[in-house]
Amino acid sequence: MSARDDVLARIADAHRLAPSPDLPYDAVERAYRGAEVPGPDAGALVDLLVDRLLDYKALVRRTTPDGLAGTVAEALRERGATSLVVPEGVDPAWLASSDVRVVADPGPAGPLTVDALDTADGVLTGCALAVAATGTLVLDGTAGQGRRAVTLVPDYHLCVVRADQVVADVPQAVAGLEPTRPTTMISGPSATSDIELNRVEGVHGPRTLEVVLVEDAGPDRG
Repeated sequence: MSARDDVLARIADAHRLAPSPDLPYDAVERAYRGAEVPGPDAGALVDLLVDRLLDYKALVRRTTPDGLAGTVAEALRERGATSLVVPEGVDPAWLASSDVRVVADPGPAGPLTVDALDTADGVLTGCALAVAATGTLVLDGTAGQGRRAVTLVPDYHLCVVRADQVVADVPQAVAGLEPTRPTTMISGPSATSDIELNRVEGVHGPRTLEVVLVEDAGPDRG
């Protein structure tokens, strides 16, 4: 059998196995495969998220609520950032230990221009939730997350994630999101590869993604 015959045979099999087009919507099989991830242990989920983020070449820092401002300041200092886009709703306490110049983006009421976003050294946001199994941060435009351009134009994105925002897998994430919100899913810094597999970063989003994970207990894991 040729490769063409094999492909056509597989298509024919798929058609035969597909449910009838007259099948009622509520009768469609929805036994989606769940991710093989830890159970409700928040610590294990955070560990898995860290592993996935690092695999995607994101930067990760772990801290406590009391240490958050200092950790953000340290990240910005090491980055050499002097100006930072901050969308409406970000907790000012996150920047209490930093002397960076804040460039406020009030959103639809008076959004920053693309040039203003491009000349800033980075952006600081929170997130709606994070997916441990895929290392994905999900932003939905609510308070502290800003509009999409705010996190796509600057070259550096610093995102604060609380441990209680980490879910196991994508089905859990979808169930926890408001479907009418403009959702952006971020899995590591922006990157793509050409036909020769040469990796290029910063093509359609930030070149550098740094995540600050806030845990109730001190980070005692690597």
